[in-house]
Amino acid sequence: MYSTSDFRKGLKVTFKDEPYIIVDFLHVKPGKGGAFVRTKLKSLLTGRVLEETFRSGEKLEEPDLEEKSVEYLYFDTKDGYVFMDKGTYEQIHLSADQVGDNRFYLTENMDLFLNLYRGQPIGLDFPTTVNLEVIRSDPGVKGDTATGANKPATLSTGLTVQVPLFINEGDILKIDTRAGTYVERVRAKG
Repeated sequence: MYSTSDFRKGLKVTFKDEPYIIVDFLHVKPGKGGAFVRTKLKSLLTGRVLEETFRSGEKLEEPDLEEKSVEYLYFDTKDGYVFMDKGTYEQIHLSADQVGDNRFYLTENMDLFLNLYRGQPIGLDFPTTVNLEVIRSDPGVKGDTATGANKPATLSTGLTVQVPLFINEGDILKIDTRAGTYVERVRAKG
């Protein structure tokens, strides 16, 4: 059981018999009346976001979640995304809906954690950052460097992000998987 004092971003809880993750929270102590906690909860099953208020000291149960260490193998148009359970070597198939926009961060042989709720796969936990190669980016315009301008770059997985003008095709970039944004250049082309 989790009390409101245990709340933190990323905590997984059961609310209304469904698993949720706490996206945001705020402890509020009004001048009059009891303290309470405002939260934004995202459903791990549907992706729906709820705003809920809990009285200080209220308790929520830990969800019946299981994590499996998996490796991403490949995408098949018939079977969807194929992963291998690293413990049993069993193949697990996830649909495009289950993977969602996270597909832009998948690279072959990537290690991830698969979340299971009551034995059914419901999603993946990605690392905070991934390294991806730039496959298409227009050259920067000379003289624009003083403005801190950005340009779009298409990465090897199809993701398009805004990058600084000095980024070129073939560069390896670190991308934040939470926001889908450029962090830094890991390696320049060549």
